[in-house]
Amino acid sequence: MDREDAKEDIKQESDELKLAEPEHANTPSGPVIVSVCTTCKTVDGGTVVGPDMFAAVKAAIGDFDRNVLVRPVQCLSVCKRPATVAVTSADGYTFIFGDLHTESGAAALVSFVKSYQKSGYGLVPWRERAEVLRKGMVARIPPTRWSPDDGQAPK
Repeated sequence: MDREDAKEDIKQESDELKLAEPEHANTPSGPVIVSVCTTCKTVDGGTVVGPDMFAAVKAAIGDFDRNVLVRPVQCLSVCKRPATVAVTSADGYTFIFGDLHTESGAAALVSFVKSYQKSGYGLVPWRERAEVLRKGMVARIPPTRWSPDDGQAPK
């Protein structure tokens, strides 16, 4: 075997190792938890929209993944932006979205949860978020177990 063949073999082995690695390091472990505010009312305070949002999200996510838990919660304190949903995991970012409507919000959340599971620390890139979630962003809270000295998002 000559030197060029050896270099080619090393390159091929390196490429194969790269393929075996996960797409992103530090993907969230454990379940992704989708918390839907069930006490959300319309801005005028007239109609309770939270239970309908919970039902829509629960139906949309369904059983596509046992590592996703959709749960009802009483008040996420974003009352001026109903309906409100939080997506989190034990070691991932927490995202809080408001101004969601049952059909468009539920469909957007399905896509978001899938991206969340594949992203480092659950940090879903802006371009992968549906427009309704981009506009409805209330907060992005860093994981509690991660606290870099410089405050920058992990790479």
